[in-house]
Amino acid sequence: MATDDIDDVDRAVLYALQEDARNLSSSEIAKRSGTSDSTVRKRIKRLEERQIIKGYHAAIDYQKSGYPLQMLLFCTAPIPERGKKIEDVLAIDGVVSVQELVTGEKNLLVTVVGENDDDITPVAQELLDLGLTVADEVLVRTHKTTPFGGFTRTLSDEGD
Repeated sequence: MATDDIDDVDRAVLYALQEDARNLSSSEIAKRSGTSDSTVRKRIKRLEERQIIKGYHAAIDYQKSGYPLQMLLFCTAPIPERGKKIEDVLAIDGVVSVQELVTGEKNLLVTVVGENDDDITPVAQELLDLGLTVADEVLVRTHKTTPFGGFTRTLSDEGD
């Protein structure tokens, strides 16, 4: 299943899982997508095998869970090394995500959470120790997400 093989049923399944993967059953997703329960289960399995669905994760409100500071650190890594640095950056205590950016000097975006400045400051030093330069720091006040609207296309008469 290549990217072109994602049809409207797959999109409906992906959208539903983004909305509430924990509480929606395959039969509920089937009703939404106009297909059968077994079709939804097969589609989910296929999407997982192709790593289009990479996992199921809890959306954590870090502020409410005792980590009120969320900082974005825009870093610069040598271009041939930036992708190789991601796993090392993720291993740093307090780092919750890393994004590889492909335009501009700032080519890694590191998200860090902590209780106070003393939790976040050492992360910058560890990034420097990995050979990265911290080019900019941004304190995040609020972060919200929504399911991708491109998965809400109308279903066609395509088969399994």
